[in-house]
Amino acid sequence: MASRQKTRQIHDIGQLLIVGFDGTRITPKLSSLLVRLQPAGVILFARNIKTAEQTWQLLRDCQKCVSTPLFTCVDLEGGSVDRFRDALGPTPSAAEVFATGDRKLFRKHGQLIGENCRALGFNVDFAPVLDLAFDASQSVMTSRVVSKNPRETIAYAREFLAGLRAAGVLGCGKHFPGLGEGKLDSHHDLPVIEKPLRQLWTEDLLPYRTLRTQMPLVMISHAAYPRVTHDRTPASLSKVWITDILRKRIGYRNLIVSDDLEMGGVLSAAPIGTAAIEFIRAGGDLCLVCHREDYIAKAYDELVKTSESDPKFAGRVTESSQRVLAFKKKSAKILRKTGPPSAATVEKLSRKLWEFGEQVRVEALVRAENEREKSRRARA
Repeated sequence: MASRQKTRQIHDIGQLLIVGFDGTRITPKLSSLLVRLQPAGVILFARNIKTAEQTWQLLRDCQKCVSTPLFTCVDLEGGSVDRFRDALGPTPSAAEVFATGDRKLFRKHGQLIGENCRALGFNVDFAPVLDLAFDASQSVMTSRVVSKNPRETIAYAREFLAGLRAAGVLGCGKHFPGLGEGKLDSHHDLPVIEKPLRQLWTEDLLPYRTLRTQMPLVMISHAAYPRVTHDRTPASLSKVWITDILRKRIGYRNLIVSDDLEMGGVLSAAPIGTAAIEFIRAGGDLCLVCHREDYIAKAYDELVKTSESDPKFAGRVTESSQRVLAFKKKSAKILRKTGPPSAATVEKLSRKLWEFGEQVRVEALVRAENEREKSRRARA
């Protein structure tokens, strides 16, 4: 009986991991890792994606190693965060689409990205970005953010999420609780944002509060908010942020995923194994470990070890793994396998993407000219 419980606990821990890897095809080493971990999902980056059919085959081969349906994930926002550029062509950024002022295009942005994801075999897109476009983060976030006004950010994100949903792809709001006032890039350093909760609540947190029922996943940032937590613990390791504010005060009920636990912003606070443990302990569900196999193994082994020695932590593991599995069951239609993309399908998707890019460019120019004309008339 104890042996069966231990086996189940180890299987549960796999459902707390989404993992990345190098290479464009399955290898014996990767296959062995996936069979051992039985992760909740995999994430691909540009390094893994060369052609549409090769990507679909890689994801299909990953699924063959795992007994439960995989979250097949990608970061695809458009602009500077565009993993399909080589396979399908460039996608406009969120800022470029927002500049048109056309909500139909906001939704079309999400739907085209979703259709492209589905064609290549992905069912999760870690987008849209809900960070606000404050001056402090402008050099870091660039065209990934759309407005310093939270209501304008909500307007874009709501339509983008609806577009993804129409295409059969799960979206993810990020980076909770908000990187808009962050001057440092959390990929390398720990941003420290000196902003009180009262101000965060009405600004940075408003998109999460408003869209809480429309986001299948929320991603937690590696930034510190000392005026909220009274220390420099990253939000990704903070029970105050994940459980007390996101779960309880905001009332978010779906899945909570960490930003990549290999990023400098979190590793400056804790080594990879400790970071994975503290994220789950704080109330998170899915640890994202995107690159190094040794880090993936370390996170997994530390989660197993701690769950075996700490009954309270084992309870947290069970809670989150059951939430993940229940979510997968509810999303079975979205997680189902898709057929390989044909050459004709790829050509059609590439053409639609190019046409959309041209439409966005022209409409943004027209809107800008109309605004200039309006300003000239006001001064006259």
